[in-house]
Amino acid sequence: MSYATVADMVARFGEDTMIQLTDQQRTGEVNHDAAQLALEDATAEINGYLGRYPLPFAEIPPILTRLCCDIARYRLCSTSAVLMNEDILNKYRVDALGMLKSIANGLVTLGVKTDGAQVDTGDVVEFAPGSGRVFGRR
Repeated sequence: MSYATVADMVARFGEDTMIQLTDQQRTGEVNHDAAQLALEDATAEINGYLGRYPLPFAEIPPILTRLCCDIARYRLCSTSAVLMNEDILNKYRVDALGMLKSIANGLVTLGVKTDGAQVDTGDVVEFAPGSGRVFGRR
């Protein structure tokens, strides 16, 4: 099971872009098999960074859906007529891989405990700003 669906990719990147990325036979439609394969490859890549979490997740953390879509789009660019641009490259190399490395190193959490349970974030009851300045001119 991948962290994102073809519908997630269409919602994020648009149908025209997805047709350009997947329609090798020139049918004018999104090739769901090609998109799904890219999503499965992206999920496998993500799982390589999630060794501290028990897999599969009961509920997919939303950040993984975004990362999965960005990685799958990057992978599809290498096999489609869509040229790789700096935005796609940065979303993969900087955003996705950077986030996955931060998750792997424990700097960012997925909102899931390492035993698989959801993290209880608690409710903020009251917020009161401090009385003094934190930063000054000096």
